[in-house]
Amino acid sequence: MGIRSTRLIGRDRELDALSQALEEARTDHGGAFFLVGEGGIGKSRLAADIASRALATGLPVLRGRASSIGPMVPFRPLAEALLSHFRGGLPPSAPELDPLVPVLARLVPDWYRGDRPHDNGNLLVLAEAVFRLLSVAGRDGGCLIVLEDLHNADAESLFIVEYLVDNLASSQVMLIGTLRNEPGEALRLATAAAQRSSSHTFELTRLDAGRTREFAAACLETEPAMVPAAVANLLWQNSEGVPFVVEELLHGMLGDGLLVGGPSGWQVVGELQARVPEALISSIAARVDALGADGETLLSVAAVLGRRFPLSVVQAVTDMDDRMLHNHISASVAAHLVTTDETTPGWYAFRHPLTAEALLARLVPSTKANLARRAADAVEQLHPGLPGELCALAAALRLTAMDHPGAGRLYAEAGRRALDGGAADTAVTMLTRAVELLATAGPDDRADALESLLHALGQTGQFDRAVEFSARFAEIGRLERAVDLHIQLAWAAYIGGRHDECLNQIEQARAPLGGEITEEQKAGLDAVEASLWLDIPGPAHTERARKLAEQAWEVAERAGVPFVSCQALQVLGMVALETDLAEAERYLQLARRMAERHQLTHLRTQVLVRLGGHRMLAEGDVRTFDLARAEAQRTGAITLTCAVDASRAVHAVMRGEFAQAETILSENLAVLGRLRLVALQQYTHMTRAMVAAHQADRPGMERALEDFRAEGGAGAQELVLSVGLAQVFCSLLEEDADRARRELAQVMALEEQQPSRFHLAGQHGLRLLIEALDGTETDPDGPRAAVSGMRWNRQFVLLGEAVRHGRAGEAGLADAALARAVETAAPFPVSRHLGLRMVAESAAADGWGDPVTWLKEAEEYFHQAGISAVASACRGLLRKIGAPVGQRREGSDRLPADLRSAGVTVREYEVLQLLADNMGNKDIARRLHISPRTVEKHVASLMAKSNLQNRTALTEYASSTRNASK
Repeated sequence: MGIRSTRLIGRDRELDALSQALEEARTDHGGAFFLVGEGGIGKSRLAADIASRALATGLPVLRGRASSIGPMVPFRPLAEALLSHFRGGLPPSAPELDPLVPVLARLVPDWYRGDRPHDNGNLLVLAEAVFRLLSVAGRDGGCLIVLEDLHNADAESLFIVEYLVDNLASSQVMLIGTLRNEPGEALRLATAAAQRSSSHTFELTRLDAGRTREFAAACLETEPAMVPAAVANLLWQNSEGVPFVVEELLHGMLGDGLLVGGPSGWQVVGELQARVPEALISSIAARVDALGADGETLLSVAAVLGRRFPLSVVQAVTDMDDRMLHNHISASVAAHLVTTDETTPGWYAFRHPLTAEALLARLVPSTKANLARRAADAVEQLHPGLPGELCALAAALRLTAMDHPGAGRLYAEAGRRALDGGAADTAVTMLTRAVELLATAGPDDRADALESLLHALGQTGQFDRAVEFSARFAEIGRLERAVDLHIQLAWAAYIGGRHDECLNQIEQARAPLGGEITEEQKAGLDAVEASLWLDIPGPAHTERARKLAEQAWEVAERAGVPFVSCQALQVLGMVALETDLAEAERYLQLARRMAERHQLTHLRTQVLVRLGGHRMLAEGDVRTFDLARAEAQRTGAITLTCAVDASRAVHAVMRGEFAQAETILSENLAVLGRLRLVALQQYTHMTRAMVAAHQADRPGMERALEDFRAEGGAGAQELVLSVGLAQVFCSLLEEDADRARRELAQVMALEEQQPSRFHLAGQHGLRLLIEALDGTETDPDGPRAAVSGMRWNRQFVLLGEAVRHGRAGEAGLADAALARAVETAAPFPVSRHLGLRMVAESAAADGWGDPVTWLKEAEEYFHQAGISAVASACRGLLRKIGAPVGQRREGSDRLPADLRSAGVTVREYEVLQLLADNMGNKDIARRLHISPRTVEKHVASLMAKSNLQNRTALTEYASSTRNASK
């Protein structure tokens, strides 16, 4: 099939203006329009569309084209245009035209009188003759003349075109001329005419990525969404929005069987690649040949250098002097083969990505390799140290020159620089290539490249790929280097949450050399092991992590190993969180400064993540966390991005931003599943349970906890959070304080069995409030004062202090503690209102604070949030202390349809839900803050409305109703 678009894409502005001009030519006056742009941009396509519209309305259309093939023929475009309409016929019958017919015979031979056409040699007379002829042709409703490729036109033709342009406004003739945006007489004519307002010029630009996909869809006669993304991306990258190149590339894909249409749409078959179109090769070859041998040499060297190239290197390889170099590069720019690179002074770029490939196709392999070797030598000589992108450029040149060891070493260096610069994905690509190229090189080169690759794979969360390379450790042949590789693989396993694999790699690193392991290697192992023990729940693990980190830091500082120092400082910072928040900040800031000083980009991002978590815990400040996430995304650190998102979701729940939390979690889970980051998956399912729990959605919480347990959560340290941040809160929001107390006891038991690093599960905050309400005396939490001072915990600690002061008759101290608690809880609306509801009864009994206001605010908040149990409890407490309470009849929309149709009220539905837990009347009354007698009346009403004969049947019905709602 022919691959051509049947529609114009991205030319709406030009099409509208030309269509309007065509209408004006039909009814009023004419004008001239030039379509200017590079080859293949769509000038002819646009002109043809206007010509089709003119023909559809009955306008005469005259079309001619200048040509660069063969000898130049004077007046060719004009003669071709006139012959396209008047060939084989007589001249129009018009008195004003009669004296000029012999002159016009130069262009229309059928009209000559005598032996040959009359030629008086006067171009002005011929131009006037053409103008009158066109005016007569358009007299009865306009006419259109289209002259294409005017950049190839002879000077005489351009003279007549200019004459027409200046006079068409007085006729009903519309002229469209197409030409390339290359310096020349045609472009000067169009520019000058536009400046004196005799014509209008439209500079056709390239299509953007979206329009390119739309154009491809038009070629394939489908919708843009049905063009495979890989095809759309390849077309955009290789055509840069030039429609002709898009069509040629599509033609090649179809011809090669890479793109196949079928019942389900267009599909990619095999490895998609762009073949340089023959038409493009021919076009480029013609323009290159016009530049001469030296111009071709210059462009050949440039093509070997790549899509972008430094002119200084081209000069060194070609040995051209400044003047010759300037002349040839200027000619290449004028020929629209290359353009200046505005981003880097002294660099140029090929206008089309495939131009360099077309030029390379003209070179024999030995010539290409020789030019690449000379270019690599020139790059290294002109730019010592190969700064910036020159390292990768030199690597590619060495590869083209078939110098695999040299290319491998350069790719390894370029990959390390990319990793340090935050381009982790690029680093993986370059380092993988380096490892392959260095397969037969010396052991140190191979080990260096492999070590860097393992580090990059760890940063991008590709632990499984990293493990695949472990089989090559033995090939290195030197045990001391194998130790370094095991250390890097241990870090990759740690970052990926593979604790068992991390321990395995640490053991393998220590086993081969035993006591011969170097001090630096021991420090590296201590640092990764310290990080690991910090994440594994168990008694004394935190202390073990601290000792290993201190050892690693001391050795690394002495030996000058900043990577290890930075990792050890992070561990010490996390350990200090439990005892001294300021000390934790100090360690983490030391780690950040070290990472910045030594340009350890990924470690800096890692430290920012820890700092962000620390500040979020300490004060609820997420600004550093947001910065850390941006840095993690920028540097391609997928695992760190996922870790940040997991913590952002928890904080969103604390702030009552449930929709945002769910969005973060759903996006994060998709990535975590692909990367198999088990620990983060467990944490994310725990957070899902938390989202449901903080909205009193027990069925949703239980579903999330089932997923949590299915991911191994029963043995994870996140288990304590799943109880303390999810189950306890759900029970409190259901007004089941006894259940919440039992669950808090479970939190404490879990912490005693295996202390965790999770300090917000209630053991250092909410527990102290409940103990204060119960009147339980507790020893001050001295060793854990730091974690109790974390903002989330601090709100509950201060509420507990207020209760104790109030009970002791110290109303002033109670009020002050309460004010600090409210200020601390400001970012956390659910816990703030829940905490005030919890202390209100004690405040009312002991005569301090403003419990009526607290209860009214809490009742309004929980009513709006749809958490009826707490809202009802607030109303009950207000009645109990003698405050007026308005009736709340909203909420019936939450009732199941069958109950609502049976006339069950909101209050009766609340009783029914509690019956599902086999509660007695007194327990239900206490939960809903109503009398047992009122509960009895509601139970009787429910039995009547549900046609059930006894309480047992009603309880079973309540349980089945709850299960159905899940």
